[in-house]
Amino acid sequence: MFGAIRAAASRSSVRTFSTSTPRAADLSKLVLIGHLTRDPESRQTRNDREFVTYTVATQNYPPPPPDANGERRPSTSTFHRILSFQDHSNRYLQTLKKGSKVYVEASFELREPEAGADPTTPQGQRQIFLRHETIRVLSRPKVVEVEEVEME
Repeated sequence: MFGAIRAAASRSSVRTFSTSTPRAADLSKLVLIGHLTRDPESRQTRNDREFVTYTVATQNYPPPPPDANGERRPSTSTFHRILSFQDHSNRYLQTLKKGSKVYVEASFELREPEAGADPTTPQGQRQIFLRHETIRVLSRPKVVEVEEVEME
């Protein structure tokens, strides 16, 4: 009696990580904390659907380990381009300014190159497509007031 239950249980545990089709609960999510490199921009798709694009720069931290001379190379930045197709989010995104420190959650999709496409074009290269899910402003850029100087 218990042998049949054990066999069924072992089959189900093997099946859990098999090559079965994706489920609705599967997801690919990227969390970023960084700075907006410029003000978000509104654009149109080929089908006249509005979307907003923005870029977040993140610092690669911790910096790389010291080399043989004991010197540490400076850390580098990575730039992430994110697209938003959510109308309510798009209005808010357009109020944000360059330099804002943000927390972003985005889903991502890896797109393979199109068959026969020139490898020097975007269609011929592997691309990561980041779709906006949520954003929180952690800090706003400092506003520097400039005094007007009269020219004589």
